[in-house]
Amino acid sequence: MQHEGAKVLITGGTSGIGAAIAAAYVADGATVTITGTRGGPADYDADLSAYRYLQLASMEDPAAIDAVADAVGDVDVLINNAGMSMMAVGLDEWEPDIFARAVNMHLVGGYRLSHALKDRLGASKRRGGGVITGIGSMSSLFGIEAVPGYGAGKTGLLGLTRAMAVAWGRHNIRANVLALGMIETRMTKPALDYPGFAEPFIARTPLGRIGQAEDCAGPALFLSSAAASFITGQTIAVDGGFSIQG
Repeated sequence: MQHEGAKVLITGGTSGIGAAIAAAYVADGATVTITGTRGGPADYDADLSAYRYLQLASMEDPAAIDAVADAVGDVDVLINNAGMSMMAVGLDEWEPDIFARAVNMHLVGGYRLSHALKDRLGASKRRGGGVITGIGSMSSLFGIEAVPGYGAGKTGLLGLTRAMAVAWGRHNIRANVLALGMIETRMTKPALDYPGFAEPFIARTPLGRIGQAEDCAGPALFLSSAAASFITGQTIAVDGGFSIQG
């Protein structure tokens, strides 16, 4: 086990990609804390008994983020995963106030948590030091008309991660991004089930399928393992080859 005894914090760890990554860390021997928007584990249908749970009602709320940082204790690995689709709740990201919310949620909030945990991550005794892994998307690499705010936040994540890698490497911290392709989750399933939506993604993807949440877990574990101890500031696409298709 590469992560025996490691202390891992995963934001948005109650479902989808975050849940798959959390389960993989537990299976690899880590002690995992997850955050979610609800009051406690009993408020979810899923069995969360393998994890410590902290409420983080909104990545837009500095006080809520700081409360999680205060409560979590020591951390070796931070997975900045939490977020939401503004479009899915009927909000137009081309409206300046909604745009700002999307950027705040998907860029500023994760940075605030990373900054609050910097000293504890830097104190990690694991080979390769403390690790921050940001969850990006294809909107980090491509312009997507429907989600300008989300895309700006996820694109900004790449630059932020490189800056953290440069500035915090001397403090025993590595930072990388997983840029995810189309992954089937509760959030994306309605769109994927819509006739004709999934086919263009599959046609462009050399591996010929939509990704599953579990496809994201292995790369996350790799980036925080001893095998990746000399990797920092990088963006790794987990997209079945979508981003390299001509």
